[in-house]
Amino acid sequence: MPLIHLTTVIHAPMDRVFDLSRSITLHKRSMEHNKEEAVKGRTSGLMEYDDTVTWRAKHLNKVRLLTMKMTAMQKHHYFCDEMLEGDFSFIRHEHFFREIENGTVVIDKFEFGTPYGRMGRWFERLYLKKYMKRLLQLRNKIIKEYAESEKWRVILD
Repeated sequence: MPLIHLTTVIHAPMDRVFDLSRSITLHKRSMEHNKEEAVKGRTSGLMEYDDTVTWRAKHLNKVRLLTMKMTAMQKHHYFCDEMLEGDFSFIRHEHFFREIENGTVVIDKFEFGTPYGRMGRWFERLYLKKYMKRLLQLRNKIIKEYAESEKWRVILD
């Protein structure tokens, strides 16, 4: 089972970074290149505990659906979303937020698995882990860009 661990420093208040990380609108903007859109469940605003969202996007030359549920939340410090339905055997994405002197440290712990036995594990190692890591890095780059500028007001106001 692949594990992706990312640490991102964002020079903005922790509550702002936490809310931007839960934003459906900002997630869509960070995944525009895949034409990702929320099609069921919470389709706008901020994800809250127990919310679900179904995303439709084109990945690896195929339109895919992925339903995620926010399974845990400690306001401004932590949330976790997990796959309910999709092409993976499982996804668990934990988001940790720590206040520092000049902003916020965001730690992502992203675990996933693919079906298809040995062939799936081979695909994870050779391609999928890098692909997923790039998506998460892009998402964090957009969160950082919005949080550190006045753009965050467009999303959260």
